[in-house]
Amino acid sequence: MYQKILMAYNGSAAGQKALLETGELAAWGHSALHLVAVMPLNLNAVVAEGIVYSVQEEAMQRQAYQRILDEGLKVLADHGYQATGELLSGDAITEICNCARRTQADLIVVGHKRKNGWVERWWSGSISKSLIEEAPCSLLISIV
Repeated sequence: MYQKILMAYNGSAAGQKALLETGELAAWGHSALHLVAVMPLNLNAVVAEGIVYSVQEEAMQRQAYQRILDEGLKVLADHGYQATGELLSGDAITEICNCARRTQADLIVVGHKRKNGWVERWWSGSISKSLIEEAPCSLLISIV
């Protein structure tokens, strides 16, 4: 059974479904559960197409991701599950994999929403698909 489970959480419907499934899995296997939210790279001082990413915007983005993480932890606690949490910053795939190595996770869990058509699948990247190639441990993808 899995000793340490890392759940990458973004607050989406797929993430919320995976959150409760992960809590159940961790409780059933008496596993430690670590919830992470990954804030995109700090784009401070980047200027493109007239858009400037300011320190204030970064602080607001950090607060938004912290709220997502805190809400996930609260949902788990409200359902009787214990978890630790961590806000990460950077490329989602890299940060999730690095965290899994650092925490010695046996399992990474992510939510995934199926795309409706080939254009949508082609146009958008998928963290879950990329994790299949990069994860240092087993991967569970909860599909909505």
